[in-house]
Amino acid sequence: MSIPSLLMFSLLFVTSSASDHDFCVADLSQPDTPSGFACKDVKKVTAQDFLFRLGTPENMNNTFKYAITLASAVEFPGTNGLRLSMARLDIAPSGVFPMHTHRGANEILFVESGTMTVGFISSDNTVYSKTLNKWDIFVFPQGLLHFLVNSGKVTAIAVASFSSSRPGLQFLDSALFSNSLPSEVVEATTLLDPKEVEKLKGVFGGSG
Repeated sequence: MSIPSLLMFSLLFVTSSASDHDFCVADLSQPDTPSGFACKDVKKVTAQDFLFRLGTPENMNNTFKYAITLASAVEFPGTNGLRLSMARLDIAPSGVFPMHTHRGANEILFVESGTMTVGFISSDNTVYSKTLNKWDIFVFPQGLLHFLVNSGKVTAIAVASFSSSRPGLQFLDSALFSNSLPSEVVEATTLLDPKEVEKLKGVFGGSG
């Protein structure tokens, strides 16, 4: 078989192997599985499934003074299987969106208003950080620890886009202090003293 013929055959194979569906709106009445949600019956799909409003956020009366409005497959069924999602972040003055990771996605952040100092830590512990203003964008590679700090005097608002409909979100503080991991283990692995571990477990609702 000639190279052009082989290439054409490969193209036809890929095309024939592609999904027969234009989309797979999440059927939220079915169980969530590691491979995602089952597809909603296309006869029951409406334009509303493809619409989501990143509108007024919840209040920011929490320890870190932030609010997040997620638009992943759970909240926005039309993104199911499309490898994309979004989120709105509102951070009050002196507030932060603490150190966290997204195991399943790269992230690009767009600052809509205010000023944010953001950054991530690479696997060799190099810090890449910048102060962003309105219309600036910054990218966070998949799986790396990163953070956002409101470094201005007014509420900062940003919109994040992810390369997955289920990007995942894990906060470093919650991973350490909001579960039943024994305090002795936390103390040994973080070099924090017992009183500080006890205090942080109280803040984040941990036990052990």
